[in-house]
Amino acid sequence: MTHEIYIYIAIMSAVTLAIRILPLTLIRGEIKNRFVKSFLHYVPYVTLAVMTFPAIIDSTQSQISGAIALILGIIAAWFGASMFQVAVACCLIVFITELFV
Repeated sequence: MTHEIYIYIAIMSAVTLAIRILPLTLIRGEIKNRFVKSFLHYVPYVTLAVMTFPAIIDSTQSQISGAIALILGIIAAWFGASMFQVAVACCLIVFITELFV
């Protein structure tokens, strides 16, 4: 059993190192392709969205209150509310909808 753990750790570290080292060794010059530049620009935002949006909906007692808060937060941010204002508004809407749902 303990030998298997070391094998798992070695494989995980090899994969992690390969993901980080291969781009540095294979791409030496500046990236000039507009599509690749655009893709690499949006990767952090997409990754954050993929991790955050399901957590927003599933972190409340009912998924309806999470979905309502998500929609309200998007609308508030669209109209220029600060991050603090969006967070407070979402917390309030979850609190209010949890009372009635």
